[in-house]
Amino acid sequence: MANKTKDNAAKTAGAETMGFQAEVGRLLDIVANALYSEREIFLRELISNAADACDKLRYLAIENPALTEGDAAFKIRLRADKDAGTLTIADNGVGMTRQELIDNLGTIARSGSAAFVDNLTGDKKKDVSLIGQFGVGFYSGYMVSTEISVLSKRAGEGEAWRWTSDGRTGFTVEPAEMDGRGTQITLTLKDDAKEFLEGDTLHRIVKTYSDHIPFPIELEDPANEEGEAERLNEASALWTRPKSDIDDQQYTEFYRHVSHGFDEPWLTLHFKAEGVIEYSGLVFVPTDRPFDLFHPERMSKLKLYVKRVFITEECEDLLPSWLRFLRGVVDSEDLPLNVSREMLQNNPVVSKIRAGLVKRVLGELEKKAEKEPDSYAEFWDRFGLVMKEGLYEGTSDKEQLLKLCRFKSSTRDGLISLAQYVEAMKEGQDTIYYISGDNIDTLKKSPQLEGFDAKGVEVLLMADPVDEFWLPMIGEFDGKPFKSVTRGGADLSKIKKDAAKDEDDKPEEAESVVDGLIIALKLALGEQVKDVRASDRLTSSAVCLVADDNAMDMHLERLLKQHNRLEQSAPRILEINPKHALIAALNTKAGPDGKGDLGAAPTLLLDQARILEGETLPDPADFARKLADVMAKAFG
Repeated sequence: MANKTKDNAAKTAGAETMGFQAEVGRLLDIVANALYSEREIFLRELISNAADACDKLRYLAIENPALTEGDAAFKIRLRADKDAGTLTIADNGVGMTRQELIDNLGTIARSGSAAFVDNLTGDKKKDVSLIGQFGVGFYSGYMVSTEISVLSKRAGEGEAWRWTSDGRTGFTVEPAEMDGRGTQITLTLKDDAKEFLEGDTLHRIVKTYSDHIPFPIELEDPANEEGEAERLNEASALWTRPKSDIDDQQYTEFYRHVSHGFDEPWLTLHFKAEGVIEYSGLVFVPTDRPFDLFHPERMSKLKLYVKRVFITEECEDLLPSWLRFLRGVVDSEDLPLNVSREMLQNNPVVSKIRAGLVKRVLGELEKKAEKEPDSYAEFWDRFGLVMKEGLYEGTSDKEQLLKLCRFKSSTRDGLISLAQYVEAMKEGQDTIYYISGDNIDTLKKSPQLEGFDAKGVEVLLMADPVDEFWLPMIGEFDGKPFKSVTRGGADLSKIKKDAAKDEDDKPEEAESVVDGLIIALKLALGEQVKDVRASDRLTSSAVCLVADDNAMDMHLERLLKQHNRLEQSAPRILEINPKHALIAALNTKAGPDGKGDLGAAPTLLLDQARILEGETLPDPADFARKLADVMAKAFG
C-alpha cells in the first residue's frame, strides 16, 4: 500500500499532500480518456457507493443506536450549483476516517492493485467491466470533472476530513468542518459536462440507473431557501415490489448495483418463499464471469438482508461455493435483526434458505438448458468448471447437477449432456468412456482414441482439473460406469463396429503376431514399464502408454506430481500396434524368440509414447542422441 503515512504524520493537524499509488494513476488516465461509453454512468457509481454507506451504518446502528441518533432517516442528496459549476452527492451513511479516505481513494485497496492493472487489456469494453468488478467506480467521476473533493465524517467520531484531487498528480487530506455524519462528494465539472447541473438531466439519470436504490434520492432546489428537495426515485427495495411493476431495465440496473458489473444478467430469479420460513430474493446469473470467480477464498457475494436491513455479503452458509458466481439479494423475515456472522454459521434458518435457493437455481437452469440449449452452452462454458466443484464436494443435489453438466466429445461438435451420450451408445457398450488432459485439442489427437474412433465409440473429453476428482466420487450415470480410455481394461471387443468400417484382425489374434517383439521389449525396458502387450485401441500410431486397470489415471497422476502431492509415478503398460509398419519391422528384427538386436528402438518407442502423452522425458539428451544415430544409419 503505497503512500500511507506513518503514525506520527497521521496525527498532524495540517493538510498533507500525497502521491497516488502508481496503479491508481494509470487507472485515472484510462478513465480520463473516456473509458466508459456513456459518461453519465459516473452518477450511478457515486449514488451506488452512497447507498452502500447507508446500508453499512443501518446495520451498525442495530448494535449501537447512538450512531444514528438525531438523524435516523437515511437519504442521498444531490446539489447542483450552476454558479460554482459543481455537483455534490451527499449521504448520511457511515462516513470515513482520515485513514479510510487514504486507503479507499488513494489506493485500490480491496482489489489488489497489481492484479487489477495486470488485467487491464486496452479493450474498452473489457476494461469497463474490470473497473466495476474491482469496486473502483468512484474514479469514474474524473470523466466529467477537473477536481473532486470528498468531505467525510465517520459516524460516532468528532473529526471531519477533506480529500481533494485533480486526478493527476496526487491528493491532499486535511482537517475540515462538517455538520453531521456521512460523505459529501463534490465534483467541479468540466466545461463540456455542465449538462449534469440540469435538473431534468439528473432526474432522468437517477430514474434510469438508480430507481432501485432503497433510500430516497433527493435533488435540492437551490432557489428554495427552506431546503426542500424533490424525490427522484421510488426508494423501495426492488425485491419487495411485484414483478409486474418492474421492467428489464430496472432489473439490469439493480444487478449492476449489487454486482458492480457492467454486463447484463443472463438469468433473473425474483421470488418469494412462504411456509415454515419466509424469505424473498432477487438473484442473478451474470453474463460475464466475475473477476474473482477463481479466488482461493471461493466466497459467495450474495447479499443477506433481514427485514430489508443489509447484514452481510459474506455469509458462507447462504450459498454453496460452487454457485459463488450468483449475485443478488436474499431477504429473510425469520432471522433476528441483530444477527452476527457467528450466529449465521450452522443456523437452521440459513440452512433452509440455502437448500431452497439451490433447488430453485438448479430448477431454473434446467428449464433454460431445455428451452435455450445454445444459450445454456455459453453459460456452461463460463461457469461449468465452478459448478462441477459441487460434484466433488458431494452435494445432495448431485443427481440434478449431473444432468446439468455438459461435455465436449470426440465425435461431435459443441457440448452434450450425459443423457445424450447414453442415448448414442453403441450396441454392446455398457460404459461411459472419457479421456482427461490439459487441452481439448491435444486430447482429440490422442492415440488412445484411435480404437474408439474406429468403432465409432464416443469419448467424453475432460480438460478441467476438477474432472479427475469428481469422476471417481460419482462413479456412474444412469447405471453406466465412467471409465478412462487411458486404462488398460478399456475393452472394446464387445462393442459392435460400424457397418461402414472394415473388419480388422481380431484383437485376440494380435498378441501372437508380435510375441517376439513383446519379449524383446520386456527384456530391454525392464522395470520402466509394468507390461508390454499388443493393442486393440491403436489403428495409426505405433505405441501408446496406458495405466493398469487398478492404477491411478495418468492425467491425475501428472496433476498430483505437478503440485508435489505425489513423489513417483507408477510404471505404465506399453501397448504396441501389430499393424503398424514400424512394429512389424521390429518384430521381424526381434525374431520369434525376441533375441534379435533392436539397438535403441525399445527406449525410443517408450519415449515416443511418453511424448504422445505430453510428458517430460526423463533424459531428453539421450533421446535426441539415439534418434540422431537411428536417422544417420537410415540415411547414411
